[in-house]
Amino acid sequence: MELGQYIDAVRHELALAAAAGGEDARELAERLTAPLESALRLALLDALSEAATEITRDLAPGSVDLRLRQREPSFVVTPPPSEAAGAPPPVAPPVADGEDDATVRISLRLPENLKTRVEQAAARAGVSINTWLIRTASAAVDTPTAPPAAPGVGQRYTGWVR
Repeated sequence: MELGQYIDAVRHELALAAAAGGEDARELAERLTAPLESALRLALLDALSEAATEITRDLAPGSVDLRLRQREPSFVVTPPPSEAAGAPPPVAPPVADGEDDATVRISLRLPENLKTRVEQAAARAGVSINTWLIRTASAAVDTPTAPPAAPGVGQRYTGWVR
């Protein structure tokens, strides 16, 4: 994705607005164009990054990563694993009214050898560690589990046998 066309559009609109203010305003707009380009580029990258995060949250266990190459962003989409085993795809529970769907930051402490294994697994999957952890956590909470057995049921027998 090339950001230049969007920055040029803002530059053009700034020039049109400055032209209405006279020669001094036009010169000021020209001097502000270079610093504004950097600020616009950063703001657009922040918006694209936030969009990728929101899409990843909705696509989990798939993901969308934003990568920057030669000052231009590109998206890398990793679809969720196929349902080759015939199991139905996990269904995300509906968001209850009032629940905040915002991304949050947590601090996670891992043993060094587990951290290394997580890094290797993420590298094998070709995704960031954060994306790999989001997928893994999402798959873990969305996988149906058998209810725990009631205490004492099927575990111990008492009484007399004839």
